Amino acid sequence: MKKIFIINGGQSFAHSGGQFNETLTAVTETFFKNQPGFEVKTTHVSEKYNPKEEVEKYKWADIVIYHTPIWWFQLPHGFKKYIDVVFTEGHNNGIYRSDGRSSQNPAINYGTGGLLHGKQYMLTTSWNAPKEAFTLPNEFFMETSVDDGPLFGFHRMNAFTGMNPLESFHFHDVEKNADIKRDMIAYTLHLEKLFVSTEVVS
Repeated sequence: MKKIFIINGGQSFAHSGGQFNETLTAVTETFFKNQPGFEVKTTHVSEKYNPKEEVEKYKWADIVIYHTPIWWFQLPHGFKKYIDVVFTEGHNNGIYRSDGRSSQNPAINYGTGGLLHGKQYMLTTSWNAPKEAFTLPNEFFMETSVDDGPLFGFHRMNAFTGMNPLESFHFHDVEKNADIKRDMIAYTLHLEKLFVSTEVVS
């Protein structure tokens, strides 16, 4: 059985109701519950959580799936707090033991002290920005992808723990031109590609 830990990083704040990520989390949960060979646990960062129990979920999971909107090119504050609190709780308790360096040679091996080796993660993000803002010359993100640009640090954070990435999925223009049905169909196909094929996740 593959163990899937889904984290809903969305939150209700100001003009954001968090509904897109609620829908996305529900679609993900339903997908895995309808597939043989998967167990699922879920956390919503806006709801009360116990940091020790969240660490245990990371230790339990084979695959962590993150769903997050992007606010001002970063994680929402509630999700960032969750990461700070839970990863700190996981120090020497399953998430990481150190930054990986030794006092004998402190210049090398930074980022090799993670304890989640052998696990994988997948990231989805939702943006007001259109896809073309990342791909067209002279547009805002200067032809730099989500994963290599705004979310580069998020991916290195997961590498620090020892986890390996699966292909991300990014939703664009969700405030002004959302098409939930279209987006969920495309996303489900992405899940099928990654998880129904045993060639990708074994």
